[in-house]
Amino acid sequence: QVQLVESGGGLVQAGGSLRLSCAASGRTISTYTMAWFRQAPGKEREFVAGISRSGGSLDYPDSVKGRFTISRDNAKNTVYLQMNSLKPEDTAIYYCAASGLVSVQVADFRSWGQGTQVTVSS
Repeated sequence: QVQLVESGGGLVQAGGSLRLSCAASGRTISTYTMAWFRQAPGKEREFVAGISRSGGSLDYPDSVKGRFTISRDNAKNTVYLQMNSLKPEDTAIYYCAASGLVSVQVADFRSWGQGTQVTVSS
């Protein structure tokens, strides 16, 4: 099973940008669909971005489309989430996850990182 560690979260003003990183170990990410999810207080964990083994991105949800971009560097065994034009409603804990399936469902992802906090102030 792959181990995942997120970094890059923090406090940013609305309109700003952050780049999250997810460093993997134990197994190569090249065999996984990789994704980012987020969970705000009192809300369910939701999919925000995914990228297939071939490098194609999955459909972004409307809430982040045009602002967030996922990418992967298989040589570095790392996945990134570039977040631009951040809004206060983007505030959440962001999790990196890996799946053997091409999916956007939480239940299909068996490997998870510990999460990184993103806080967007208005």
